[in-house]
Amino acid sequence: MSADLAFDLVELAPCPASAAATTTALREMTFRADAWLPEEDAELRRRFLADEAIADIAAAIGRGFHAVRARIHWHGLRRNSARPWTPEEEAELIGRYGSDSPAAIARDLGRGVSAIYARAQLLSLSETGAADYDPWEDAQIRAGYAAGVPVKQIAALIGRTLIGVRCRASVLGLRHREQPPGWTDEETNRALELAEEGHRYLDIIEMLVAEGFPRRTKAGFGPKVRRLGYGRGWGRPWLPEEEELLRRAYAENASLVGLSARIGRTMCSIRWKAGELGLQGTHARKDGWRGRVWSEAEEALLRAEFGKTPSKELAAKLGRTPAAMFSRAHTLGLQHGYIRVFSAEERRAIGIGWRLGFPLAMLARACGRDQAVISKYAIRLGIPYDSPDRPVQPTRGRKVGRRDLSLAEILELLPPDSEFDGRLEARAREVEDRAARNRGAAAKGKAARYRQSIGLAA
Repeated sequence: MSADLAFDLVELAPCPASAAATTTALREMTFRADAWLPEEDAELRRRFLADEAIADIAAAIGRGFHAVRARIHWHGLRRNSARPWTPEEEAELIGRYGSDSPAAIARDLGRGVSAIYARAQLLSLSETGAADYDPWEDAQIRAGYAAGVPVKQIAALIGRTLIGVRCRASVLGLRHREQPPGWTDEETNRALELAEEGHRYLDIIEMLVAEGFPRRTKAGFGPKVRRLGYGRGWGRPWLPEEEELLRRAYAENASLVGLSARIGRTMCSIRWKAGELGLQGTHARKDGWRGRVWSEAEEALLRAEFGKTPSKELAAKLGRTPAAMFSRAHTLGLQHGYIRVFSAEERRAIGIGWRLGFPLAMLARACGRDQAVISKYAIRLGIPYDSPDRPVQPTRGRKVGRRDLSLAEILELLPPDSEFDGRLEARAREVEDRAARNRGAAAKGKAARYRQSIGLAA
């Protein structure tokens, strides 16, 4: 089993000495009056591990601040510190973050890598690119792989991504202790025998371990036996009674979702078995996979109230689950009122409301949207409604004495302002372009993961 790391662990192994330091012959040198004594080193270690500030350690030992920090660096000491950050430490973090590796910054500041990332996030710092791996990070990867530490925990310890650690381990020629060697013929034959007996994959894995074979993960075991030509539905052989129930469901046009729950099979298993029995495509009801067919009255009610009535109330009125309601609405091409694209009239109304001090609730009712949606969109447009720069602030602490206005009435309150309205339109285009790029990146990532799952090159 993999070894989990303690929460307060900051390194798995000390940074190895450089080759030059180990191969260079020692020479005699005179004793320096300012050399560090063993007693000072011991006091430095004690106070450092007690989480004292470097300035306090320097004052107690009688050394300079930078001399103490250099000595901590020389000893390779690290800690999970709970002490506050000083302005000097923050200044150094800001200057070095993004160019030096987080491990090197943590070493120089005497903190853990996780503390560096947490502080950088609070300071809104961003990395311009991944820095090269330093010897300390390589030492942690080597020690973690040898000890069987989960790769995700190694990545969190040194402040790298999971993929980055795996790639670095591959470059170093490392093999994780929990990654077993290749399959032998004996293990393959035994796995197929247990699978033919109808055992679940997780049970087969434990049986193989008990018999002395390496431990395999379920994610690695399943694809292996399928590549050997073994395939099955849910993981156990189909009984003749189950096959008869499936045939009857197709003959009577019954819901296959209910059948899935009764016999304990997944829909993928039912589809696979239906294809094997020659039933695929013979179900007369097009909604046989999803259950009760939507009637014309239900669809009319959904079209009329979708996006206007709260989702839970509308689902209860239809006698459907919210997931079924949203799925049908998507099939019908309906668009929820709270997530539809903002029109130019709505953007101009938001700008007018910002300049005249209208409350968000009234604008939300005029646009037929949720108040939080209006607020977030105004922030994206650069006119947050809680900004102190608003020309007119709404009355706080009591209701504003103003009747609700419609969208058309709001648009008539102020004449078009080419400069202000143009600025909102430009910001709106930026928001839409960013959203389009994000959707494109998500689609590409999904396609790449699918190609990888079926064994195609990215």
